[in-house]
Amino acid sequence: MKKHGVTAMLLTKPMDAFYLIGFTGEDSAVLILAKEVHLISDGRFDECINQECPWVTRWMRKGLLNNEIATVCKTLKLRRVAVQTDGLSLADFRTIDKLAKTTKLTDAPPILEDMRCLKDEHELGEMQKAIKVAQQAFIAMRKSIRVGQTELELAARLEYEMKKRGSSQPAFPTICAEGPNGALPHAHPGSRKVKRGSAILFDWGARVGVYCSDLTRMVFVGSIPPKIGLVYDVVLEAQKRAIKVIKPGRKMCDVDAVARDYIVEAGYGEAFNHGLGHGLGLDVHESPSLSWRSDVKLRAGMVITVEPGIYVPGVGGVRIEDDVLVTPDGYRVLSTLNKTKTGSVI
Repeated sequence: MKKHGVTAMLLTKPMDAFYLIGFTGEDSAVLILAKEVHLISDGRFDECINQECPWVTRWMRKGLLNNEIATVCKTLKLRRVAVQTDGLSLADFRTIDKLAKTTKLTDAPPILEDMRCLKDEHELGEMQKAIKVAQQAFIAMRKSIRVGQTELELAARLEYEMKKRGSSQPAFPTICAEGPNGALPHAHPGSRKVKRGSAILFDWGARVGVYCSDLTRMVFVGSIPPKIGLVYDVVLEAQKRAIKVIKPGRKMCDVDAVARDYIVEAGYGEAFNHGLGHGLGLDVHESPSLSWRSDVKLRAGMVITVEPGIYVPGVGGVRIEDDVLVTPDGYRVLSTLNKTKTGSVI
């Protein structure tokens, strides 16, 4: 904060609050000063605060959160507060700005974003747990796949298997896309049924404790559709090439380009319509963005997904995703699930 000339910063994003002070409550805000931490919450979380962060100065509101934030700013006579505006609606920001009167609200610099993108050993250990649960659950679910089951059934089974192994909840809504539905990168499971010759795309992750995993694999039932088989080879090679160039100092856009250029050369450029990956941690999507739009450089300690995909309308899609740690001298793939084409057939 001192580096950015910030004397007071208001955290409005729950995961940032947890990251700094361990607080897991909701509908609250954290005010960080040079020597004090103020937590603005309400009576529902009084005991939660006692257990998780009893050392904070607490403001237990009885009215609306925005009103209490303004009251705290006025009471502490704060002249300027940097606010995480991406954690507030425009209406909330305007309300606080109006009520705080003599306190000027500014946009907070991405201090927490920069801190959170580098994982320490404890965080890596927690993420490995989430990856292990997701992988074991997928293996168990895969064995249960039968012709006639729907996408919804398979997604539910995968989420059940994750919870059975200690996941509090999926890291995000599980994607299970059979056949042509695989051409939708963010397909919603529905009533399509598994049949002989089905190509099924699974994108799933477990939240274990508070950390996430994020994986994508294909399953082929009985045989591999010829067109999808060709696409699979291209996607897998693109992913392998991109992972191999990961190292500190490499620009995000340059890693994306390695996979994208290969897919373009193979004739599927327009069918790869999203970035190569993203940061992973407390949130399933967080900084950094492994994208053609980002010239940010990789740093040791980042955990990123690498997930090239090709989507052919009316035919289906292939995406292969792994979780990768950037190490001081390169990379380490944290996920270990099989991704060979023949090994994906059941």
